[in-house]
Amino acid sequence: QVQLVESGGGSVQAGGSLRLSCAAFGYAYSNYCMAWFRRAPGKEREGVASFDSAGITKYADSVKGRVTISRDNAKNTLYLQMNSLKPEDTAMYYCMARFDLYRCPSSWGEITSPFTYWGQGTQVTVSS
Repeated sequence: QVQLVESGGGSVQAGGSLRLSCAAFGYAYSNYCMAWFRRAPGKEREGVASFDSAGITKYADSVKGRVTISRDNAKNTLYLQMNSLKPEDTAMYYCMARFDLYRCPSSWGEITSPFTYWGQGTQVTVSS
């Protein structure tokens, strides 16, 4: 049973930084597409950043230049380093993983599927 466990959320002031972590347990696949999504109150879920087994990263326009996604293969952990945080970054952040893909789809809408695993979420709150 695959489990994704997020951590690292919290409350910061605008301009601050946070690093989110997503530890993956219970799988033994070499292929993956992993990503961070977020959902703000009253808004649709949106993709933030993705990282796949080809080493390709993708970022939403709203976070480009402020966010870095990375993965520690030895620890099976996905990270999201967020800098220069803005109040509009406030949301619940979710880690997502698929192990049936070598590369993530180009469209955020195509990343999720019945084969998607989700973490429980970690809250990020940015105050002005």
